[in-house]
Amino acid sequence: MELLWFYVAILLAISDILHTQIMWKVLNNFYVILGGLIYQSVYSPWKTWLIHELMEAVFHFIILSIIFLSPTIGILAAFIHFVIDVSHTILIDNLGELEHRALHFVIESIFFIAIYGV
Repeated sequence: MELLWFYVAILLAISDILHTQIMWKVLNNFYVILGGLIYQSVYSPWKTWLIHELMEAVFHFIILSIIFLSPTIGILAAFIHFVIDVSHTILIDNLGELEHRALHFVIESIFFIAIYGV
């Protein structure tokens, strides 16, 4: 139980990579069409982006809830990932892939250390 925070942070990082690979390499055409449909529904680029981030959070919730057999971990993982994605998109410009992954891992690790590492 002492390393649960580490396992959650690692598997959340893997889930993020899995999401990227599935959405942009396997379901690319569907994903672009879905984005267009969402945009036509809300008529706002930032609302479309926010809906995308919420759908990504749901993906992480499902994956981590299944892996850990715990909806609580799934909710926490989805929440912190969503908050970091929204925050760094608004506050930090031009993050490369490595910086993006490192930022997520560090903040998610600190978040889960605070919850499960004490």
